[in-house]
Amino acid sequence: MLDVGLIRRDPERVRLSAKRRGLDPAFVDEVLRLDEEYRSALTAAESAQAEKNRLSAEIGKAADKAAAARELRPKLDELSGRIEELEQRVRELSPAERGSPLHELLAQAHNILDDSVPEGNDASKNVVVRSWGEPPKLSFEPLPHWELGERLGILDFARAAKLSGSRFSILLGPGARLARALAQFFLDRAQSKGYIEVNPPVLVSRDTMWSTGQLSKFADAMFRDDDADLFLIPTAEVPLTAMHGGEILSADTLPRKYAAFTPCFRKEAGAAGKDTRGIIRLHQFEKVELVWLSAPESSADALETLTRDAEELLRDLEIPYRTVALCAGDVGFNAAKTYDLELWVPSSQSYREISSCSNCTDFQARRASIRLRRDAKAKPELVHTLNGSGLPIGRTLLAILENFQQADGSVKIPAVLQPYMRAERISAG
Repeated sequence: MLDVGLIRRDPERVRLSAKRRGLDPAFVDEVLRLDEEYRSALTAAESAQAEKNRLSAEIGKAADKAAAARELRPKLDELSGRIEELEQRVRELSPAERGSPLHELLAQAHNILDDSVPEGNDASKNVVVRSWGEPPKLSFEPLPHWELGERLGILDFARAAKLSGSRFSILLGPGARLARALAQFFLDRAQSKGYIEVNPPVLVSRDTMWSTGQLSKFADAMFRDDDADLFLIPTAEVPLTAMHGGEILSADTLPRKYAAFTPCFRKEAGAAGKDTRGIIRLHQFEKVELVWLSAPESSADALETLTRDAEELLRDLEIPYRTVALCAGDVGFNAAKTYDLELWVPSSQSYREISSCSNCTDFQARRASIRLRRDAKAKPELVHTLNGSGLPIGRTLLAILENFQQADGSVKIPAVLQPYMRAERISAG
């Protein structure tokens, strides 16, 4: 959520960020207009209250208090009514009042882009900042992971569809064990990097979803229980970020680094007809999510570290990848800056996104009211929040199947996973 104070101080910066994203900056003028109405109503309410206080003090000083009260009572009653009307107007206009026009404008506005974000309107303008590994030179025509997995007997889409419909999968035998091995490997590595493992709820309240910027922007993509008004999480970013909502953290406890392995649920409403085969885009998937709460001055460096933590997993798995800085038009609603990690998929001869690592600055923290205090006398200030996948199980698994497939139809298991799998390859039968 944007800070109305920032728009007051530097409206041109907010306009420029919106233009860079390809969005209409006209909302800035509407924010300033509503904010002027709010501040005028607030000033009028304060003036009326001051006048009421002055008259009340005048009665208190009068020699004949009863006579003074009778004389001034009509004026006091008039002021009381005026104050009540003005205070109601202040509430209706307040940027802190959920549902007010000003609050809604601020809540719907995208985060302010970092100056280092590349220019561009769409993904074609994203910038590759580094890459690692060479795509495997296979002496045979590589099979797509869905075909390879079915031949190996570790992926079953037909029975998943019988159970749940399209965009679901079943992992069997070594496939299920490989998924479990990946989760354990990712969590073990996160622990070694100082992340605290969390096992959070996967059903969360509407307020929790709103506080992390998922509502109302992405409401159509969420699964929910209408009776309980609870949402299945689209990512563990939601509970990991929101669990400190409304708290003031001591600065010496930052950064706080959390990791969680959870199922995730998305309707993929915007992906009709896209990636309909395989496990790239499912309604239900599993992922290890990494979340940081950082002091503002450290969040830029924190993003670099978080991204490297995710990259290291791919290097250790020996999966070729590249790191891409998203351009202005491709950066998500909550983020000020994002790096995507894209891994190599032999069957499509292309790189596909596996992890987005983002610095959300104070955008989510303002919604969730997550603050830090630097010392006992210091005024609380908002933390910065960061998140990234470290990593999704399904997309990593498909990359292993496709990049490590052998001419005989088997799949080698990356060396780092062999102790977890207690096997060196997956073969049919």
